[in-house]
Amino acid sequence: VSIISGTLCCRSIVEDGELSTVCYRPEGLDRLVQQTKFSKKELQVLYRGFKNECPSGVVNEETFKSIYSQFFPQGDSSMYAHFLFEAFDTQNNGSVSFEDFVISLSIILRGSITDKLNWAFNLYDINKDGCITREEMTEIMHSIYDMMGKYTYPHMKDSAPKEHVDSFFQKMDKNNDGVVTMDEFLETCQKDENIMQSMHMFDNVI
Repeated sequence: VSIISGTLCCRSIVEDGELSTVCYRPEGLDRLVQQTKFSKKELQVLYRGFKNECPSGVVNEETFKSIYSQFFPQGDSSMYAHFLFEAFDTQNNGSVSFEDFVISLSIILRGSITDKLNWAFNLYDINKDGCITREEMTEIMHSIYDMMGKYTYPHMKDSAPKEHVDSFFQKMDKNNDGVVTMDEFLETCQKDENIMQSMHMFDNVI
């Protein structure tokens, strides 16, 4: 779970230490202040950074992967970026708008523990059917290990993704039915001190 918390591109959010006023629809901005835990000034800065990267105002999956790959040059981040893009694309329309971006960012950086865990569960639940299967978790783990690259230290064994999935299901799948439900996920995470600490890791990023 800790892996998901920090894997967001927040580049170009503040440039030269300036808070810059940008031309974003005032009614849209006021609505986002209500929907997120960002102030109006913070949203203006975020919007400036978003528009620098994505002048059209929306990001398609290829652009998202391209931006994301800059943060993990040592590995192949394309599959993890695909899963992340799907979690950000809340409208399921193949693009991420500024609104989509900041609503998810607000959850990850400033949401409650339950909000953050719900978001993580949604990321892992690839087909969005309300439960995480062993196959889904295996795909996620392989994408994370691909992203981290083969030259990590200490070196990761080829069997590491499978071992991680086995450990995940041993902890989370309380009734041994082969899938992890939202309730099982929330209950286990909230009792795990390491996971709880990782949930607070990015509280003060922005």
